[in-house]
Amino acid sequence: MGGGRWGEAPPCGLVYYSSASGNTARFVARLGLPAQRIPIRPSDPMPQVGAPFVLICPTYADGQGRGAVPKAVIHFLNDPRRRSHLRGVIGAGNRNFGATFALAGRVIADKCKVPVLWRFELAGTDTDIQKVRAGLHQFRGLECLTA
Repeated sequence: MGGGRWGEAPPCGLVYYSSASGNTARFVARLGLPAQRIPIRPSDPMPQVGAPFVLICPTYADGQGRGAVPKAVIHFLNDPRRRSHLRGVIGAGNRNFGATFALAGRVIADKCKVPVLWRFELAGTDTDIQKVRAGLHQFRGLECLTA
């Protein structure tokens, strides 16, 4: 990810999942960009996406990496219409978990054939926020032109 400009590209949205801990929600709030949240409760409605989006997803894995992608995110991406608009993923996690750090981002990227755009720890640093903002501007200008 890097710097760039918006140009005339249609906007890509952000969709994210955040557990009750709220780390990912705090990261998204600090980005200051419009975003839709995948609900924690299965009974709540899923976000409707009809345009390209980037997914921000934390990792919830056991020691072997099982269960890395939250069930709500799997449910969201199991809808072919929503999945067809996915253009990239940003993974979150905790570096204390070593090889499984931000594993959900890699799993989703591999499964959906999209790039991992960035990885951050917990609620992210100021540098993460700056890099992601700049990278999303560049990515939106390049990727969404072809959507």
